[in-house]
Amino acid sequence: MDDTEDRVHGGQQLALFNAYYDSRCFQPIHIYEATTGKPVAIILRPGKTPDGAEVTLVLRHVIGHIRARWPAVDIVVRGDSHYARPEAMAWCERKRIGYIFGLAGNAVLLRRVGDLAEGAALGRVDGEADKVRRYGEFRYAATSWKAERRVIARVEAGPQGADSRFIVTNLAGLPKALYEKVYCARGQAENLIKAHKLHLASDRTSCSRATANQFRLLIHTAAYWLMLTLRGLAPSTSFWRDAQFDTIRLCLIKVAGRVTEMVTRIKIALPTAYPYQVGFADFARRLAKLPP
Repeated sequence: MDDTEDRVHGGQQLALFNAYYDSRCFQPIHIYEATTGKPVAIILRPGKTPDGAEVTLVLRHVIGHIRARWPAVDIVVRGDSHYARPEAMAWCERKRIGYIFGLAGNAVLLRRVGDLAEGAALGRVDGEADKVRRYGEFRYAATSWKAERRVIARVEAGPQGADSRFIVTNLAGLPKALYEKVYCARGQAENLIKAHKLHLASDRTSCSRATANQFRLLIHTAAYWLMLTLRGLAPSTSFWRDAQFDTIRLCLIKVAGRVTEMVTRIKIALPTAYPYQVGFADFARRLAKLPP
């Protein structure tokens, strides 16, 4: 789960000034199934960071619907540091939901990784690599937490100096694997939001009422599903399987052609200079085989 800036240019409901983005905006939450990129929920909300009660409410709503359909499936929630709210983590622990969130650094956390930072710096001095990383873990409880939780630290020494990052999780596994393989895959959410927001223009939330703008997001999410389904029809070895939505829209959908309706079929004549005739014909054959 992640959120994004959606700038407004009028008096829309829920619009707030966000100092980080220096704009009046919405800050909708986007939730995707990470393996396939399928959208789970796109929720319009005010232009501010969500608090613990709001994050918990969203998780309860979304995961409740998933559990109703697949009661035995394992669920792991991944998000940035402003989703690491004690209320949300406590709810996940009670419901046996896995989570892995970023954790903002502070003086206490930096003191706990002093030895790791020193080891990484010495490793770089010794010529181990241009950038040297060290991983560690410890139990930690912030003032607002009611229990200690597992915190994983990644400390890096590079040409620009030392850099320390932290995550909090209830998952089992080695610190390096959890950070690099599980948490860092969070970056994929930004690509999915880009496809939703830029390629399908879902930031055109210009209605004055919040319910109307939420409906706009639903319409754009339906378009996302259509594009994702169309891309999924491509052969696994085809470059269309990894094509961005705007490429598919421009090269396969917005194509000039002559359409002739016949008694038993519809005939499409493409320009001779159209470079993607083979791919277009392959998609058409695969679409024709789909159930109605």
